[in-house]
Amino acid sequence: MEDFWEGVLAALRSEFADLADPEQATRVLVRLTMAMLLGGIIGYERESAGKAAGLRTHMLVAMGSAMFVLVPLQAGMPLNDVSRVLQGIASGIGFLGAGAIIKMTAEGDIKGLTTAASIWMVAAIGVAAGMGREMTALIATLFTLLVLEILQRFK
Repeated sequence: MEDFWEGVLAALRSEFADLADPEQATRVLVRLTMAMLLGGIIGYERESAGKAAGLRTHMLVAMGSAMFVLVPLQAGMPLNDVSRVLQGIASGIGFLGAGAIIKMTAEGDIKGLTTAASIWMVAAIGVAAGMGREMTALIATLFTLLVLEILQRFK
């Protein structure tokens, strides 16, 4: 019976060994935290503006995008192959963004395009953070806020 439990413990250790060293664990923590925070900043702006997709949606999209590139990189996938993952994210996130777009039939207005674009942008920011390009992700977040906040006043 003791051999059984030793086998169970060995299996559990190997299952949770993907972040065995502190350097790798710190890298994952920083990248996911950055994706979450930067997505949250943009999501907060959208939520403050009363838009359908807000804080939680943008945070989850950013973290999900970061995970989609972070895990293959951790597993040793060549960068050329990660490009296929990026293509999937870029096109797949469009379905989520499409859900934010509403056509007002009576008035003929279309609403939600900017929110859909912000979801798409947050996915790109999450990818940048997940690939270890935190400064690029930060700059993109600042530019996104510039477009959403400051250019809104020129409508």
